[in-house]
Amino acid sequence: MVPHLITALNGPINELEQRILDSTPAIERWFRLEWMEHTPPFYSSVDVRNAGFKLAPVDTNLFPGGWNRLSPQMQPLAVQAAMAAIEKICPEARNLLLIPENHGDPDYLENVAQLSRIFHAAGLNVRVGSVDPEIKDVTMLTLASGEQLRLEPVVRNGGRLATRHFDPCTILLNNDLSQGAPGILEELHEQYLLPPLHAGWSVRRKSRHFQSYEEVSKRFGKMLGIDPWLVNPLFENAGEVDFASGRGMEALAQSVNTLLTRVRRKYKEYGINEKAFAVVKTDNGTGGIGVMTVHDARDLESLSERARQKMSSGKDGQTVHDIIVQEGVPTYEHVGKANAEPVVYMMDRYVVGGFYRVHGERGADENLSGPGASAVPLDYDDSARLTAPGAKGSAEAPNRFYMYGVIGRLAMLSASYELEATNPEAEAYD
Repeated sequence: MVPHLITALNGPINELEQRILDSTPAIERWFRLEWMEHTPPFYSSVDVRNAGFKLAPVDTNLFPGGWNRLSPQMQPLAVQAAMAAIEKICPEARNLLLIPENHGDPDYLENVAQLSRIFHAAGLNVRVGSVDPEIKDVTMLTLASGEQLRLEPVVRNGGRLATRHFDPCTILLNNDLSQGAPGILEELHEQYLLPPLHAGWSVRRKSRHFQSYEEVSKRFGKMLGIDPWLVNPLFENAGEVDFASGRGMEALAQSVNTLLTRVRRKYKEYGINEKAFAVVKTDNGTGGIGVMTVHDARDLESLSERARQKMSSGKDGQTVHDIIVQEGVPTYEHVGKANAEPVVYMMDRYVVGGFYRVHGERGADENLSGPGASAVPLDYDDSARLTAPGAKGSAEAPNRFYMYGVIGRLAMLSASYELEATNPEAEAYD
């Protein structure tokens, strides 16, 4: 289940939301049966878009940062979920080594500190270890809050990772491995590594994830008696594109045309008077880098040099090759006058909270992640009550965030399908 949180929308609930709320018992049973057969990712966050007529995920992160952006009220939920996750994987766990990204962004470091607090409260001794070759000695970092974060260099002893004075039984990665897994993390057979290396962006592809999501949404739609499209963003795999040289741009334009034709057909079917758009993004990586909105394939012909450069470079300056074209889902949520989208956080199979990503200078059809974005934590509804079965018509009665939690868990389930399919140990066993 998900917490009863205050959300930005306060108008009447629409038909799709009502169908989800009315089907809560069936949905929860469906998820329970799925988790009997599949293992959820250790933790995840999902960007959700609510267009009113459609509610869908647009990105799934398996190494989520931003834990510091959740309301302090959410921490007990995260601690409980951490306890359940660790108990399931390694009941005798005592020491946990948290390995972050190799950069010192102040907001990101606050996230690392918050993760440390969560797992400390879950009953573990926690240290933060760096695999950055530049970190050779214990380094004390001062956070914006004034708190000190101790960063220790990680060393390899045979099949184990440790720091000089700390031998962990569990390794928690908060590093998305965009540049590949460093050798020091490979072939660890004596410790639990969470998440696994093949969850990193050097292996993951958004096209594979959304292919799994399409399968999940079809089964979910059949169970709920709805068109899967209402919870599923269509996509096309555009393949390799070099924005700098122009190689692959013709195939990309064709993918955009094909996708927009499919979306317009759906808009016509449902009488939706909106202008369809597509989002062109890198097939791997995160952080809002390498993302642009197009309303017509001809938009690609007039890209500025700056736009081409931005699309050519991913996280950490990596060259972008593979491109996915995704159905654009507009957001009709606002915080103040700024466009917003909910980001749902999960640990194990549990929703533990979320926040609104807010951007006052970008439109409802644009990517809200990037410079100028801010985060508004979601707080508990002051009623702190369970939703009454069959409650209709009131914005206060239903738990609107429940719908976002359902979409988040569908994406999380899709990620479990994805990780099973890309598990190198399973392939070796087969």
